Amino acid sequence: MFDKNVVIPEYYEFFNSVKVISGYKALETIPFELSRLGAKRPIIITDKGVAQAGLVKHVVDSFGGTDTVVGAVFDETPQDSSNVVVNQIAAIYRAQNCDSIIAVGGGSAIDTAKGVNIVVTENTDDLLKFMGNYRLNKPMKPFVVIPTTAGTGSEVTMVAVIANPEKNVKMVFTSELLLPKVAVLDPRMTASMPPKITAATGMDAFTHSVEAFIGTQKNPISDAFAAAAMELIRNNIVTAVTEGGNKDVRLAMANAALLAGLAFSNSMVGIVHATAHATGGVCHVPHGIANSILLPYGLEFYIGKSDKSPKTKEYIESLLLHVAGPEIYVQTPPAERAGKSIAAIRNITSELKKLCGLPVRLSEAGVTEDKLESIAKTALNDGALSFSPVEVSFEEALGVLKAAY
Repeated sequence: MFDKNVVIPEYYEFFNSVKVISGYKALETIPFELSRLGAKRPIIITDKGVAQAGLVKHVVDSFGGTDTVVGAVFDETPQDSSNVVVNQIAAIYRAQNCDSIIAVGGGSAIDTAKGVNIVVTENTDDLLKFMGNYRLNKPMKPFVVIPTTAGTGSEVTMVAVIANPEKNVKMVFTSELLLPKVAVLDPRMTASMPPKITAATGMDAFTHSVEAFIGTQKNPISDAFAAAAMELIRNNIVTAVTEGGNKDVRLAMANAALLAGLAFSNSMVGIVHATAHATGGVCHVPHGIANSILLPYGLEFYIGKSDKSPKTKEYIESLLLHVAGPEIYVQTPPAERAGKSIAAIRNITSELKKLCGLPVRLSEAGVTEDKLESIAKTALNDGALSFSPVEVSFEEALGVLKAAY
């Protein structure tokens, strides 16, 4: 079905240089890919959960019979990584004479690896100097990403989010130089994800695709990737939660997360991500859970501002085609499609709450009401908000958070 809201801007740019390798034996290609990049001594950056699940062993085993040697393994990446951890890993990279980086994990491990790449490339220990958009200039070290969650899409994004505990904020870095050289999608790496993490990371990817579809820099290419991601997630997320060992569904969700990453890395995101980043920074709510909770309320905010951005409301109306399917889209009168889009998203999160306890309110995620003002203030300084289709005041950000509470 043709979507009349596919936009051909007067001018747009789309860029992604990551080689994608997807399949049931994708891991076995890593030594060859590193050799093509002139690298033979990678550091593997991961976390305890991934290591204990035996997933790092899958990667190391793929080097058997080759001249690739693991220079070091860092498996203590925390859930919300920081500049302190980045500097610690960079010191190990240098001490062990590593020449490349392999990230094995979810968003935190991948973003940490991106931070390490900045530090070792720029020969610095101060990430703050590079915070913001397009402040990097040097080509990065060879970098391979193997996601173990199907959510962040960080394996194909030019963005990294790293906490600064001193300032109690999450620093955002944006540059095409942060893009990995290779992304490896292998269902063996996501098969052990527990149901709740499967749901949270899946909704993280869903939020990426939705915000990409209504973003200020949306274009025909990002729309195509975002739509494909939404449809894959709509069709597979519940099965991924209930049948974690289904390798076909796991591979579908991994591809969906990657497609969503391709989309939002170019079209960017808005108020949902800004408030989710802030919720994570202030209250340490996992990013996927924060996105999942805040998504419908961010969309309702945009609908309420349709006088300032009527196109955004039209995009939300056309979301229905992708979040609910063509049959429901056709059956729904145009005037009701925006509301029905949000209802369809809530139907998904409600089902996930029943299946695995995924929170649907901030209060259920451990946020206390007295923190909402601090979250709203932090959100106003988040880089994602600069891409919102409408300007957002403190009172408006707080209103979204209160509605979601």
